[in-house]
Amino acid sequence: MFRGNHPTRVDEKGRLKLPADFKRVVEERYGTQFYITSRDGRDAEIYPMQEWEKFEQKLAEIPNFNPAKKKLLNYVNYYGQTTEMDSQGRVLLPQILREKTNTLGDVLVFGMQTFLKVTNREAFVASLEPMTEADERELENFKL
Repeated sequence: MFRGNHPTRVDEKGRLKLPADFKRVVEERYGTQFYITSRDGRDAEIYPMQEWEKFEQKLAEIPNFNPAKKKLLNYVNYYGQTTEMDSQGRVLLPQILREKTNTLGDVLVFGMQTFLKVTNREAFVASLEPMTEADERELENFKL
């Protein structure tokens, strides 16, 4: 399971070196194949191929004529690319995705349980909102 936040950098060639904690999970559980995409055009998402395939199986259960499914497929296919982690623990973020999400240079890599989210550090910090009482009440329903 991926958890936590690791500030890092995407180099000038678009390569992200996986933070050590995340790399360890990848090596122990997943292997080197990934699907990198975005569901919103704001953040890059890095899925180990096994997790992406689980997502695709759930998505396949939704009828093809569903407008939300069509929209989601447009995003994940437009930005998506299969990639492999190199021997130094780096993955290449697709150029079109790097440009749209501004994920070159300083980034944050968040563990989102089954995938990694890569976001522009400066933009994320600027958009961070405090938890409200309404947020807390809503989460109480899930008995966290």
